[in-house]
Amino acid sequence: MIKEIVQDGHPALRAKAKEVPVEEIQSEAIQELIQDMHDSLATQRDGVALAAPQIGVEKRIFVVAPFIFKHPEREKLVYINPRILSKSRDASWKHEGCLSCRWKVGEVKRNEEVEIEAYDENGEKFRVHADGLLAHIFQHETDHFEGILFLDKARNLRDMTEEEIREIQGE
Repeated sequence: MIKEIVQDGHPALRAKAKEVPVEEIQSEAIQELIQDMHDSLATQRDGVALAAPQIGVEKRIFVVAPFIFKHPEREKLVYINPRILSKSRDASWKHEGCLSCRWKVGEVKRNEEVEIEAYDENGEKFRVHADGLLAHIFQHETDHFEGILFLDKARNLRDMTEEEIREIQGE
C-alpha cells in the first residue's frame, strides 16, 4: 500500500530508529512494511531509496530502487538493521536531496566507498561493498536511523527552482 512520505518536522524523522528483531523479519507486519516502502518509493520519479522513518515508521529498514543496480537479480534491494562496517578515507561533496525534505538540495560530504552489513527480507545476513551512488545512498539512508537529515550536514543548501521541480514531476 502506498504510504505518505513524511516531511521535515515529523517526529519519526528525528527519532532514533529501532532494530527489527531477526526473528520478526519474515513476519507479515515486516513483509507488509517492506512492500509499502517499495510501493511508496515507486511513486517518486526522483527517488532512489527510502528509509522506514520516511513513512513514519521508526524501524531500521531501507529499500533501494531497482534501477540503481546494473544486475538487480544479483543485488539486495532491502536492507534491515544495516551497519556501515567501514568507510574509505576519500570523501567528496555530493549533490543531495531527500524525499522528506522536498524541493531542497545541497551538497553533503560523503565517503567514496563503504562496506555495509544487513539482513535481507528473508532474514539472511549479507555484506556489500559499495562505491559511487550506492555508497552515497547507504550513508544517506543510515543517517535517517539516527534522526539525521541531509539538511543537518549540507552546504550550499537551496530551494529548487520551479523549472527543476517541473522537470522532476515530468511536466
